[in-house]
Amino acid sequence: MKPKQLANVLIKILGLSMCAHSIVPILNGLVNALSAPPNYGSNYRSGFWFYLLTGGIPAVIGLFLIVRSWFVTEKLFKNEAE
Repeated sequence: MKPKQLANVLIKILGLSMCAHSIVPILNGLVNALSAPPNYGSNYRSGFWFYLLTGGIPAVIGLFLIVRSWFVTEKLFKNEAE
């Protein structure tokens, strides 16, 4: 396997890992928002946006790495010959 091909596969695996790790914060925010008692107001529900950001940003980065792994590989190996 050539170094560029290996790097392409490893970048995709990194993207999958980031997407998998972002599932827990998103689900945690959903559970907290849906299980909040109605008399506590919006304090519990506003925490959902924090969990959405802490889980959503790595998910977006992971999806970018999966979809554009060849682009990232080309940028990393732009000066190397095959």
